[in-house]
This record gives sequence, C-alpha cells and structure tokens, in this order.
Amino acid sequence: MKKFLAIALIAATFVACNEGEKKVEDAVNTADSAASAVVDSAAATVNAVTDSAAATVNAVVDTAKAAVTDSSKK
Repeated sequence: MKKFLAIALIAATFVACNEGEKKVEDAVNTADSAASAVVDSAAATVNAVTDSAAATVNAVVDTAKAAVTDSSKK
C-alpha cells in the first residue's frame, strides 16, 4: 500500500509539473498585465465614487436652493 501511495504521489508531481519551465519575460509580461488591470480597476472605482459624490453634492445644493426660494416666497 505504501508503494502504491508513493507511486501515486510521484505521478501526481509529474502531472502537476508537466507545464514546463516559464521564461522570465513571460513572468514579467504577466505581472505587467496584472498590474495594469489593477490600475484600470482602481481608476474606474475612483471615477465612480467621484461622480457619485458630485451628484450627491449637486442634489444637496439644489435642495438648499429650493428651501431658500420657498422661504423667501412666504
């Protein structure tokens, strides 16, 4: 039984390592594309938050203007 498990472990190791060696350039390109995806995602999030904050501020300003206008009519 121990021999069978040892052979199975060795076979699993060969299967897992079957992909081959990666070059440094491939690793760098993968890291660069991942970093640019993170930056793009962060920029989109910042833009969405900024747009949301601007809309909220504009709504508050409009409400305040309407309240001032209504109180001056009375």
